[in-house]
Amino acid sequence: MPDAQFNDLIHAPVRLRICGLLRPVEQLDFAVLRDTLGVADAALSKHLKLLADAGYVRLVKQASANRGDSRRLTWVRLTPTGADAFDSHVRALREIAGQ
Repeated sequence: MPDAQFNDLIHAPVRLRICGLLRPVEQLDFAVLRDTLGVADAALSKHLKLLADAGYVRLVKQASANRGDSRRLTWVRLTPTGADAFDSHVRALREIAGQ
């Protein structure tokens, strides 16, 4: 278990919520994340790019059998590195809060 460490990249509200939503699941569809967070596609893409560049999330595009067009679904998952960083950040927040 990594030590408690405050993470400025994860701490931004939308990125913190992204990591929190991804932590208990294997992966989520981009559209589900967008709708749950109530943000625009462009805003979510920007946050995901920052997290992906840090190695915290992985995005996978796949064709959808339910679609008649060529658009693909984008699946988002927290990497093991991202899960460790998120867990460490949450522990740091608990220490700050005195819990």
